[in-house]
This record gives sequence, structure tokens and C-alpha cells, in this order.
Amino acid sequence: MEKTPFQQGSKRHESRATVGVATADVSPDWRKGLPAFKLATCTLREVHREDAASLMAHLSTEDVSRFILPPPHSVEGFEGYIAKAHRDREVGQYACFAVVPDGVDSAVGVFQLRQLEAGFATAEWGFAMGSAFWGAGLFIQCAKQVLEFAFDTVGVQRLEARAAVMNGRGNGALRKIGAVQEGVLRRSFKRHGQFFDQVLWSVLAEDWRLQRSARRGRVH
Repeated sequence: MEKTPFQQGSKRHESRATVGVATADVSPDWRKGLPAFKLATCTLREVHREDAASLMAHLSTEDVSRFILPPPHSVEGFEGYIAKAHRDREVGQYACFAVVPDGVDSAVGVFQLRQLEAGFATAEWGFAMGSAFWGAGLFIQCAKQVLEFAFDTVGVQRLEARAAVMNGRGNGALRKIGAVQEGVLRRSFKRHGQFFDQVLWSVLAEDWRLQRSARRGRVH
């Protein structure tokens, strides 16, 4: 999670959006353009150049950036990051979704997915969101949808995430969506000249589908 963000989350009629399944409104071939999903209280869509200023404002604060690689230092830097995200998506190596809450015009966070091996069978995901939107329920909505996209559209079989041991919020978020803690990677992340241990988390496609079936089975 630390490295991915800027390396070059009546019951019978529960809405599909709230269980992480929504209808895409663009090409089903994600390499040509990522699908956009309308969720319960936000939209998850491809990051756009016009999001650069908003992302800089929300993701460059110390409370957000302390456990990730340093974000770009300017709006132009974010524009370059977004342009590269599009290029990497076109060759099938990377996907970057913007989180746009209802009533807000621009992105306040990102969810990213990148391949760790050719063919995307194993991938890593990461996320970052402006602190003003922490605790608003956006992470769960978006994380479930990104997992659906990764497993059902891209074909990922194993999805990994890494979070600094002291990053309680990040580790708690991963645990909340059913990720499994596999171990601790010692001194695996360097930030501001200091090395941190990271927790390695994983979600397997088969486990996610079993969880999804169980959730739907509880809907009465």
C-alpha cells in the first residue's frame, strides 16, 4: 500500500452498489478506458488530468502522506502521474481509480492496481484518501468494487498489499475487507530516511468469491 500509490477500499433489496457490484458505463475492455461505478455515496472512475489540483490538496498533507512514497510536489507533477497512469493502463499493467464523493466535483482519493507478474495473475493494490473523508464509509464501498474489478474483470488471482506496521488505519482497513495477514517484511519501506517494517496482506480470488456468496446468502 505504501509503495503503490505513487510508484512509477429492507436487506432483501440491498443495492448492488453497497455490496460492491455496479454497472460500468464505458468499454468493457478496461485497457481502452476504466469503467465508472456509481456506488452508494460516491463514484469510482478513472483518474483524470483535471483531478490533479484536488489530489494534490488532499493527498499531500502529512497525515495522509506519512506512510506512502512522497506524492508529487506540484499540480504539474500530479498531471504527469495521471498521464503515466493512462499509458500504463493502455498496455494492461496498471489501473488507477479516482474516488469522487457525491456532491464533490473532483477526486479526493485514489485506488490503484498494478501487476506484479505478466498477465496480472498476481497484483498489488494501494489506496490513499484525503483525511477529511476518513470515516465516511468511502473506503469499504470503493475497496469492494476494486476487488470485484480485479478478480472478475482483470483476472487477478492473488492481490497483495503492504502497510507499515505502525499504520494502524491502513492495516485496520485491510483487515476489515477480509484481507489475510501473511507476515511482516522487515525494513522493507523507506520514508524520510527511516526504514519501516511492513505487514504483508493478501486477498485470493477464490476466498473473495466465497465471502461474496456468504454475504449474499445472508440477505433476506
